[in-house]
Formats: sequence, C-alpha cells, structure tokens
Amino acid sequence: MTLKVYETEQDPWTVLRIRGELDLVSSPVVRQSVHEAVAEGRHHVVLDLSGVLFCDSSGVNVLIASRRLMKSCGGRLRLILPARGAVDGSHVNKVLGALGVRRLFDCYPDSDAATDGESQPLSA
Repeated sequence: MTLKVYETEQDPWTVLRIRGELDLVSSPVVRQSVHEAVAEGRHHVVLDLSGVLFCDSSGVNVLIASRRLMKSCGGRLRLILPARGAVDGSHVNKVLGALGVRRLFDCYPDSDAATDGESQPLSA
C-alpha cells in the first residue's frame, strides 16, 4: 500500500495526515514532509496517524527523529492516535506502547483536540 501525506493548516499548527503503511520504504516521505514544514518556518506540527495501518521500526524512528527536530527548533510535535479500542490506526499506538516510547509523545484523539490549545494529551 502506498503512503500518502496530506497537509492542512490549523493556525498555528501544520497538520500532516498520513495514510497507508509507515515502513522502511515509505518513512522517508514523512521525514521529508516534517523537514519541509520546519524549513518553511512552521514549527508546530501535528502528525495524524489515524490512517496508518502498519508501522515498523523505521516508522517509529521517523517519529522519534521528528520529535527531536521539533524540540531542537523550539517547536512542538503532536500525534493523533485513535482512542483506545478504535480499530483504524490502533496499530501505531500498540507499536509505540510495546517499544516503550509512547510516553515520549503528546497524543490526541483528533485534529481538533490536537490544535485547540485547551485539550490535554491522552494518557500513555
């Protein structure tokens, strides 16, 4: 399955909706999208992972590298993961939890919660 990245703006956030499989072949596409946002001066990025059906260690590496990049430029990274029990996209949440890195990320159930400035992140 081909990975697609769709970009929208919800000031001051750039939302990158990721659809497909996040793996060794496709993870550079996500990395490049995050780097382009930062290069254009957009330092508040939301990665919507609710449409990611599969994520391997390469995908996790891109998420961690994106977090590091955003911190280095004084920005913020947030992830959108479906609520517990949701079928679509729950694979990423399971992978992050199994690897013990879920706690590194501020995760939200949807785009509105991730960008509104009022909502609290989901518990790890």
